[in-house]
Amino acid sequence: MNARSLLPVDEVARISTPDNAYGVYVTEGHAYVAGGLAGLRIVDVSTPSEPRAVGHLDLPGPARGVFVSEGRAYVADGLSGLRIVDVTNPEKPLELGALETPGYAYGVVVSGRYAYVADGLSGLRVVDVSVPASPDEVGHVETPDYAYGVFFTEDAVFMADGMSGLRVVDASDVSAPREIGALDASSAAWDVWVSGTHAYLAHGFAGLRIVDISQASAPKEVGAVATPDYAHGIAVAGNYAFVADWDSGLRIVDISNPASPQEVGSLDTAGRASGVYVADGYAYVADWDGGLLIARISELNG
Repeated sequence: MNARSLLPVDEVARISTPDNAYGVYVTEGHAYVAGGLAGLRIVDVSTPSEPRAVGHLDLPGPARGVFVSEGRAYVADGLSGLRIVDVTNPEKPLELGALETPGYAYGVVVSGRYAYVADGLSGLRVVDVSVPASPDEVGHVETPDYAYGVFFTEDAVFMADGMSGLRVVDASDVSAPREIGALDASSAAWDVWVSGTHAYLAHGFAGLRIVDISQASAPKEVGAVATPDYAHGIAVAGNYAFVADWDSGLRIVDISNPASPQEVGSLDTAGRASGVYVADGYAYVADWDGGLLIARISELNG
C-alpha cells in the first residue's frame, strides 16, 4: 500500500474565550462558538489570520453545540435546552426564544422549520422552530444511551449515541420519528458527520470509524483509524476527515479510500480539541481550554 503525502497544516491565529469552548459553526465570515458557561461567542473571521471577537450572548448554559441558519443561531445549551438567537447583526445577538428539553442538550442541527436536538439521556427531540419565540416539540425518539452528536440528511437523522454507537432515525414523520438502523459501539461515540454514502464517527478511544450507510437499515463499518488520544469532534471536507482529538489536537485523515483511511496531517492545539468545523480552506477548532484556533489547510486553499 502506497503511503500518502503529508498534508501541510499551519496555525494562523487563535483567540481566547472566557470559558470552555465546546463547539463551533462557521458561516459568512463569522465563527459561532458554543462557549460553555460563557454562552454564545461570535468571532469575525473574515480575515482568518486576524480574528476579532465582535459579539456574545450570555445563556444559562453551558452552551455545548451550535448551528446557524438564515440569520439565527440555534444553541444546544445543556440543562437549559434549546436557545434560538437572532444573529443578523453578529455584534448584537438577541435571544428570540427557548425550549427547555427534558434531558441535556448537547448537539443540534436545523433543516427547514425543524430543529433536531441530541438531548443526552432523553434521545432525539424534534422541535418546530418556525415561530422562534415559541419553539414547540413535535416528536421524539428514545436512544439506548446518551445522544451527543446529530447530523441531518434528506434521508435520515444520524446520531452519535454514547456507548450505543450510531443510530439512524427516519424523521419523515416528525411527530413519530423512529429508529431504522444502528451500529453498536465498544466505546463512547461523540460526534457524527455524513458525506455521501458514509457516516464518520468521532469515537472516543476508538478514534475515527467510517460507516457505509447506503443501506440505512443496516449500517456497516468499512474502515477505521486509531487516533492518539480521544476523538471528540468531526468534520469532513473533500477527501479529508478532521478530528478534534482532545489532548492530541487536530488530526487529519485521508478518506479517499474509506476502507483504508490514513492520517496525513496533524496540529498541536496546546489545549484539548473538542469540536471542529471546516470552511473555505481553514479548520476552526474549539479548544476546551478556552478558545478558538484557526488553521490553514494548504490543499483546500488551492
